[in-house]
Amino acid sequence: MKERKVPSKTSKPPGKSTRSAAKKRTSAHGTAGEAARFYYKGNRHKQLRAFVATVKLGTLSRAAEALYLSQPSVSLQLQALERELGMALLERRRRRINLTDAGEALYELARPLVEGWDNLDRDFQAKVQGLQAGKLTIAAGTSTIQYLLPELVRRYRERYPAVHLQLANVTGRDGLAMLREDKADFAVGSMLDVPHDIAWAPVRHYDPMLILPPDHPLAARTEVALADLSPYGLILPPQRLSTYRLVDLVFQQNQVPYQVAIEVGGWDVIKEYVAMGLGISIVTGICITDADRERLAVRNMSRWFPQRSYGVVMRKGKFLNAEARAFIDLIRPGLLTYRDYDEPGHSGR
Repeated sequence: MKERKVPSKTSKPPGKSTRSAAKKRTSAHGTAGEAARFYYKGNRHKQLRAFVATVKLGTLSRAAEALYLSQPSVSLQLQALERELGMALLERRRRRINLTDAGEALYELARPLVEGWDNLDRDFQAKVQGLQAGKLTIAAGTSTIQYLLPELVRRYRERYPAVHLQLANVTGRDGLAMLREDKADFAVGSMLDVPHDIAWAPVRHYDPMLILPPDHPLAARTEVALADLSPYGLILPPQRLSTYRLVDLVFQQNQVPYQVAIEVGGWDVIKEYVAMGLGISIVTGICITDADRERLAVRNMSRWFPQRSYGVVMRKGKFLNAEARAFIDLIRPGLLTYRDYDEPGHSGR
């Protein structure tokens, strides 16, 4: 008689274990897929930080570098944000990224939130300690730092000695770049052209001045016409600076010929060269001191050249910290009631 086999209690019907294992694998795969799909979902703060950085810096690669993330990570965060909000926020082009209308609306709301969050610890300390710590970076040109800011800096240091104050000596173009990259809280200086993403609030106005050696033929005249300058060589700042551009524009508009003898940077250098008899110059009244009037002949040229205005330059939508607000209040109390600085602006760089 044949021996009958008894199934083991631990054995399972053929095929069942295979189906169960397959089901588990499918379930596990589905869970992993869902996790990957929604990995960037749910953290709105990170999404908005990626969005604001991308718009502000113009490209995914710059945003990724600023956020210490990989470019694919930033891209996934942006995609998740658009998917959750149900509309396109960015137009991706070959060289840079532009905002859609919906993106403009979100950027206006998100920028102060993101920048306020990033500055929360510092602003909290400033609030409870009365500006006992913190840092303030102001971008400005040489003439602004030398002639306009010293008294303001002195008063600021007396009131807030614990604040680390950095004055970045830069040209106008470099100052705008610092504002756009958030490397400066604001700038102080003069502007001829104001980009649409920048707000400018002028506070000081200075007349254009002709400076001459005391023995110069024109020094005997109380009034000097623009045409009177033609025979004499001018000493001007370099062509890349706004003063040179302004002088050239005025001569061209009036169809008066002129000649440049020397290009050199720095008002003090220009004044010294004029005193030595090496030429004459058109300078802004901000740099004329009482000592200069003793060694130079100075004539007001406001009949021919426009006034130069100096003021506070801010990136539109910039969240100003307590340190920055305190300094601006020294420049002119109530200046921040001028709301243009709060408007969103997108750089056309």
